[in-house]
Amino acid sequence: MDPVRIIRQAESHVSLSCAGLPSVDRRQMLGLGLGAAATLTLPARAWAASDPVVVTVAGPVRGLRQDGIHVFKGIRYGADTGPHRFQPPQPPAPWREVRDARTYGAACPQTHFDERQSEDCLFLNVWTAEAKAGGNRPVMVYIHGGAYSHGSGSDPLYDGTRLVHRGDVVVVTLNHRLNALGHLYLGRLAGPAYAQSGNAGILDLVLALRWVRDNIAAFGGDPGRVMLFGQSGGGAKIATLMATPAAQGLFHRAATMSGQQVTASGPLNATARATAYLAALGLTPERAAEAAALPVDRLLSALNAADPIHGVAGQGMGGLYWGPVLDDQVLARHPFYPDAPAQSAAVPMIIGNTHDETRLLIGGSDPSTFTLTWDQVPGLLAKHMRVDINPDLVVAEYRRLYPAYSPSDVFFAATTAGRSWRAAVVEVEARAVQAQALGQEAGGQAAAPTYAYQLNWGSPKDGGKWRAPHTLDIPLVFDNTAVPDALSTDSAEARRMADQMSNAFIAFARTGDPNVGGAPRWTPYTLAGRETLVFDLESRLEADPRGAERRLFAQVPFTQQGT
Repeated sequence: MDPVRIIRQAESHVSLSCAGLPSVDRRQMLGLGLGAAATLTLPARAWAASDPVVVTVAGPVRGLRQDGIHVFKGIRYGADTGPHRFQPPQPPAPWREVRDARTYGAACPQTHFDERQSEDCLFLNVWTAEAKAGGNRPVMVYIHGGAYSHGSGSDPLYDGTRLVHRGDVVVVTLNHRLNALGHLYLGRLAGPAYAQSGNAGILDLVLALRWVRDNIAAFGGDPGRVMLFGQSGGGAKIATLMATPAAQGLFHRAATMSGQQVTASGPLNATARATAYLAALGLTPERAAEAAALPVDRLLSALNAADPIHGVAGQGMGGLYWGPVLDDQVLARHPFYPDAPAQSAAVPMIIGNTHDETRLLIGGSDPSTFTLTWDQVPGLLAKHMRVDINPDLVVAEYRRLYPAYSPSDVFFAATTAGRSWRAAVVEVEARAVQAQALGQEAGGQAAAPTYAYQLNWGSPKDGGKWRAPHTLDIPLVFDNTAVPDALSTDSAEARRMADQMSNAFIAFARTGDPNVGGAPRWTPYTLAGRETLVFDLESRLEADPRGAERRLFAQVPFTQQGT
């Protein structure tokens, strides 16, 4: 088992032109053919008569029939970003010839990643029972994790085949710009042309969602029932989209799995990071625009420069933080500060976490954390909790609450609560406050519900040492427990958990309500009850699970990593 790989597997009423995305008319796109980019090289397999062909807004694509469904891989939703590095994405040049859509497109350039990579990376993938208009199927768009620096939409864990068979839905996964290519903020250094560079990766997601809106009906999907779901960094990106004006109206449900974005990087901090990054490239701030012409390998080599805001020592971080930027153009407010964004109040949400997030997030790369002594715990908590609280107080409280816990148990529980779970609490409570306020307004429209979950079931892998860690919910939600090396394993218990979680997510995609027959009633989260569905072999609805831990960390302010 490779813990780092597992972590990375995880980790509009407003005109898009306002966010730097040009608006392209469908008729105009279909009417153009000259100057289109060359077709992709065909794989060895010849076309089969049963292979489906769909005419998208930009041109026709041919997928394949596989496992009884239609699969399309590597559909281009945006132009090559290389010629427009650090700038908003552009729609693809239209084409007339049928393009091959049977192999995944390139991932965004990144470090320590073994997939094909290129700045020409704006591709998406579609799984559907039948690529034919009129299907009216719910659409489940998955945004991959890996923080804002790693990953792609083509990991085997994200294969949509089993969700399609289980729920007659359309599944979409996608690639977009990451790390400096997606979030290097040059707006204050290189002029207006780069005003939105800190959120180029977010604008890629907006462009992909525009593609879904304009094309998914031809694949049997309902453009009026689009659900976003994502784990870790994918959840954080979804939280950001909830407050991005250009994304408004492009999705209708949202589910975040161990991934939140309460606050974004401010423009001054983002500029300080850009300055540090440029220095690692050998460039002064006055030469910032030159980064747009450097070889991509050189850009990647500078990603691990020390972060000038957090630094490396004392924060449990290494390298520069990359993520959304409060640039007053793409993003004019923090995603969930000081409150839940009003623009998405009508979007139902699921906000969930695993019980033992950091057993993999931290323990996956530091085996010594499984054999700690009591003397070691306070110092490590100070490094990893990412909140300014007395670690000795934290240790004392956890030993009082859980007298049977070992030093390592306390370390993982406290870092999970302070570092990983805390942002989920902030977001779900902000949504509950919003719903309560809107419900009290005379004649006001009620806010959409928010459903909270906690995954308690533990993986049996490696003797059960990981318990319920970060990324465990991915194979369960996708019903992909049989994927080799899946953290869930493919045991009977894992399949039973996958039944529960995948059915709930499919129901949520279909109706905005995750309740399904045969499962405990899942009621929305309120401030009065803090209702949370605890997923386990015998799942149950609990009021304020881990309430004492929540209250402990509520004593200190929360600041999102990167802010």
